[in-house]
Amino acid sequence: MSLHVRTSDAAGGPAATRAFRFEFGTVAILASLGSVILLSGCTWFAPDAGMGVVTTIAQQELNKDAAAIRSPEEAEAASARVRRLLGRPLTADAAVQVALLNNRGLQAAYNELAIADAERVGESLPPNPTFSWRRIQSGPALESEMQLVTNIIALATLPARSEIAAERFHQAQLRAAEATLHVAHEARRAYYRAVAARELIQFLTESQSAAEAATKLAARLGETGAMNKLDQAREQVFYADLTAQLATARQREASEREALIRAMGLSDASLDFKLPNALPAVPRRVQTLAGIEVDAVSRRVDLQIARIELDLLAKSYGLTQASRFINILDAGYADKLEKRPDERFLCAGSISDCKSRYSTSARSASARPRPLICSR
Repeated sequence: MSLHVRTSDAAGGPAATRAFRFEFGTVAILASLGSVILLSGCTWFAPDAGMGVVTTIAQQELNKDAAAIRSPEEAEAASARVRRLLGRPLTADAAVQVALLNNRGLQAAYNELAIADAERVGESLPPNPTFSWRRIQSGPALESEMQLVTNIIALATLPARSEIAAERFHQAQLRAAEATLHVAHEARRAYYRAVAARELIQFLTESQSAAEAATKLAARLGETGAMNKLDQAREQVFYADLTAQLATARQREASEREALIRAMGLSDASLDFKLPNALPAVPRRVQTLAGIEVDAVSRRVDLQIARIELDLLAKSYGLTQASRFINILDAGYADKLEKRPDERFLCAGSISDCKSRYSTSARSASARPRPLICSR
């Protein structure tokens, strides 16, 4: 039995293999296998695929529910809730909740979070050992070799790599939370713009009706001589200008409604929802919060992601510094078995001549007869 160690420098130099003779007992082998099994069982997938941080931030910042839809049952439950919210006049909070449940881009971000969880588990597991068995037969000789090799550098840096993988997974959670906040912001913004465009149409429609009535009155006053042609023309121009503004506002209202539909991820039969005719009343006084700037900076998700990125860069640099001279160090168990047959008596000629010569040679040598191979 022997221990094979393969090393290589970080500059890409040739690998050097060294073989050392060791005697391994059964207890030592079982202990090594047990340690590998224990290391491989320390890390598991997150039960919620990392959605805990996302749902917490959604509850704290938005007071809304964020859920990853990964089964037909969950999809049906989300669709039923969306239909209930769209069954009555839509509010800003309802629009945000519909967007969190129905936005396809947000669900794609949640799926990427599940992929990051799988990468975290993969980086936290010890390297798989490599097993090889080779059988070489040259004529009557037989040679077999068995090797079981693992990466020592990967095992030594496993705690550091596990820590870096956990930090990257937390960063992915914050990115998913950032996507959730972005979708909620876009949905709320699109809602207020759509309602404002709807309210503007109502205002311009009333103004157009008043301008039309004023134009007709100016025409009648002009017939009686109480209003000159210039004032009549001004009323007509004002009416035409309001008509053009109303047409522009109708186009804008349609565009803002489509933007709200995209933000909420609606399609087909879900497009027939109702919006209020006016925006909510403006608060009478502005609320002031002490330390709002400090609180906003400390709670910004993008800044938290940037801080984690700096920490990961420092830890990765330290890991590179530790393994820059030797980046390949494989060790393992190897065993080689050789089987060679006994010396055989070779004879060329007829079978009778070979048997006669073999008997004479065996009697003269006074030894045990050897195997006989005849070739004609």
